[in-house]
Amino acid sequence: MTSARDLMSVDVRCIPASATLDRAAQLMRDHNIGALPVKGSDGTLTGIVTDRDIVVKVLAAGKDAADVTAGDLADGEPRTVSADADAAEAVRVMSDARIRRLVVVDDGEPVGVITEADLARHLPADQFASFASSVYAEA
Repeated sequence: MTSARDLMSVDVRCIPASATLDRAAQLMRDHNIGALPVKGSDGTLTGIVTDRDIVVKVLAAGKDAADVTAGDLADGEPRTVSADADAAEAVRVMSDARIRRLVVVDDGEPVGVITEADLARHLPADQFASFASSVYAEA
């Protein structure tokens, strides 16, 4: 049985909700990643910030990334899956939520992220095509 742990990229970096988005962008650049899980002051996962979020919701809106925090963008309920969950469960969560990145947790702590690219590498072509059509289908 393939697990979420088998699919995930393990170089997960988190950012505090209080950190500014210019810092988030620097971390993304330095680690060649496109998303950062966001942790609240109590250490719980509050969401995820993507490079696209920074560009579309901050820069394109005329805001200064040095004045907006990761917590400002990390709204809604963060989607996660246990590292020991079956890979099919991870794909189902991503498909149902129509998301391209899923934080993988172990005892509540982020240990990895499953990305669309991870699925493309690990899933058979027909399963990946099914995932992609569910995520990119018109709402």
